[in-house]
Amino acid sequence: MGLSSRARALRHGVGHRGTRAPGAPRPTATDSAAFTARGRTVLVTGAAMGMGRLYAERAVREGAAAVVLWDVDAAALEATAAALAGSGTTVSAYPVDISSLEQVQAAAAAVLADAGAPEVLINNAGIVTGSYFWEHRQEEDIARTLQVNALAPMHITREFLPAMIGRGTPARILNVASASGTLSVPRMSVYTASKWAVIGWSDSLRLELLAAGHAGIRVTTLIPSYIRTPMFAGVSAPLLTPLLEPGAVVDRAWQAMLEGRPRLQLPWTVALGSALRGVLPQPVWDLVAGRIFGVYRSMDTFTGRPPSTPPPAETSAGTSAAAEAFR
Repeated sequence: MGLSSRARALRHGVGHRGTRAPGAPRPTATDSAAFTARGRTVLVTGAAMGMGRLYAERAVREGAAAVVLWDVDAAALEATAAALAGSGTTVSAYPVDISSLEQVQAAAAAVLADAGAPEVLINNAGIVTGSYFWEHRQEEDIARTLQVNALAPMHITREFLPAMIGRGTPARILNVASASGTLSVPRMSVYTASKWAVIGWSDSLRLELLAAGHAGIRVTTLIPSYIRTPMFAGVSAPLLTPLLEPGAVVDRAWQAMLEGRPRLQLPWTVALGSALRGVLPQPVWDLVAGRIFGVYRSMDTFTGRPPSTPPPAETSAGTSAAAEAFR
C-alpha cells in the first residue's frame, strides 16, 4: 500500500523534501569514536511531541543534513516540522501509524527514495496501558501495545538496515526500552512484556551486526525508569529512583548513541534493581521491590495523558481502568 495523499502532502508541502541539504558533505569517516550527527540523515519515530521532538531538535542543533519525522498524529507532526524548518536542516514529515506493517513499509520506501537510508535511526515511539492484565482489551490494548512497542522497531529497522549495511559507512540505531523490561511491574504487564522483547531483540541485533562484520553500525538500548512525561502521569517514583527529566534523558541517550554504547540504564538504581533481581530469592526480591523500593506500587496511581489532551483519533482513549498514554 502506498503513502496516503495526506502523507504525500505533508512530506512535500511544508517545504522540506527529504534530500541532503545543498553543500552538506556526506560523512565518510570510519572512526566510530568520532561519530556525530553533522551532515547525516536522522529518522525519529514518535517525533511530533515529547521526547521524540526533543531528539529531532537535538539533531537539528547538531547540524544534521536531514531530519525525518514519523508520527501517527499528522497535525502535531506538521507543527513540529514547521517549527524545525528554516534551520539549515532539511526536515521531512511522514504521518504513519507504525502499528501497521503496510504503512511502515510504504513510508520507509518513500524515505529511501527521497533521502536514502538514515544514518541515525531512533526508535522512540511507544504507548502504555495501565491496568490489570484481565482488564486489557484484546485489540486496543494487548495487540496494539505489542505492535507499537515491540514489533514496530523491528519492522522499521528491518526496512532500513540492508541499505544501511550496503552503504558501508558508520551508522547508529537507538532503541528506547524501559526499566520495566528488566523487572516485573503490576498494572503494566503487557507494556512490560513489550519492553522485555525490545531489550532482547535490540541487544541480539547488536551482537549479530558485530558477528557479521558490520561493526560500524552500533546499536544502543536505552533502559530508563519513569520519565516525567504525560505518558507516565500519576506514577509513584520508587525509592531512590526520582522521575527523570525528558531533556536530561535525551542528552544522555544521544551521547551514548553517538559513542556506540551497547546499553544505557537510567538512573543508577535501574542497574542495581536488575542485579538484585538476579541474585535474591523470589520471596526476598518481592519484599525488596514491593515493600522497600515500592516498584510494585508505582503504577497504583497512574493516570496517563490527561483527558484534556486526548490521544490520536485512531487510538482509543483509555478508561479509568485502562488509561493509555503516549511518549
